[in-house]
Amino acid sequence: MITVDRQRPIAVTAAAALQAVTAVPFVLGTVVVLGYGASAQAAAEAEMTRQGLPPSLLVEHGIAFGSNTAELPFAIAIVVVLAALAVFNLRGSRAARTASWVVHPVLLVAGTLIIPGQVFTTWYLSTAFAADPALSRIDAAALVDAAAAAMPGWLLYANIAKLVLTTVGSMAVVALLALPSARAHFRVARR
Repeated sequence: MITVDRQRPIAVTAAAALQAVTAVPFVLGTVVVLGYGASAQAAAEAEMTRQGLPPSLLVEHGIAFGSNTAELPFAIAIVVVLAALAVFNLRGSRAARTASWVVHPVLLVAGTLIIPGQVFTTWYLSTAFAADPALSRIDAAALVDAAAAAMPGWLLYANIAKLVLTTVGSMAVVALLALPSARAHFRVARR
């Protein structure tokens, strides 16, 4: 049975809920990479062949459509850290509050620099391809469409949620944990 802690401020509960919800798109992304990444990469390589270009150009230029499992440990670590912070913030841990103030600005920066490439992939690739003579003949839109067809239809929405939660959500967590009611919650000795 779920009980409501009448002593816990709404700001702390909201911050912890945001932390937990922010972990969800990272879990979904991990599922997509493991379940669909190889198919998406194969579809992109087939599209390269259809365009009369060697599929090896993708690998040579570090272009992967969900098949790069090297990033999975980072996504899993983010999920674990966010879940732990949510739990320990609810329990009133001062260390978790402080760690939240460190982790969320890092997520904000990462969300601003990395995640837009997952949401605006066609634009990013078109821009990069135009600047590189070896890649300028690639139809980026067709390439992204081919890879996206091998992915679940909800992936774009999960990536948009990840972008919003790591940026705006991170700012909200920091602000919520700085409110006077939250400060009082973390001053109380916890067992």
